[in-house]
Amino acid sequence: MKAQYVNPFLTATMGLFRDFLGIDAQAGKPYILENSQDLSDVSALIGLAGETTGAVVLSFSHDTALKVVSKMSGKNYAFLGSEVIDGVGELVNIIAGNAKKDLQDFRIVISLPGVITGNSYRINWPKSIPVISIPFTSDIGDFSVNVSLKEAV
Repeated sequence: MKAQYVNPFLTATMGLFRDFLGIDAQAGKPYILENSQDLSDVSALIGLAGETTGAVVLSFSHDTALKVVSKMSGKNYAFLGSEVIDGVGELVNIIAGNAKKDLQDFRIVISLPGVITGNSYRINWPKSIPVISIPFTSDIGDFSVNVSLKEAV
């Protein structure tokens, strides 16, 4: 997968956490996600279609999801209810929307986000395209952004 597909999501994630949430999120070294079940407890998925197709998944531990959405909303959440689920979905929506600005040459359409919770689920990634996982560390917990994109034929 081309770096030009991944870098906009890296930039959008760092900008969202820094500018909108006031959280210093440091990106680690991207790697190929070998097993889609290696994602955390709370994952927000957004599909991309058009000249470039694929998916982006923002993945948090249960605790980090609560902290991030609490920071975003100004409320203190203690359990994973509908407001937290919606907040996690909104975060991936913002990341995809901001990344889309740097991917305008590919005429991408963004789907509505979905959120998956639990410890044993599988994402149906695009076939034969690697999933690039970008790990992040922050003061409120670690998370990852996972991207799999390909040019439509």
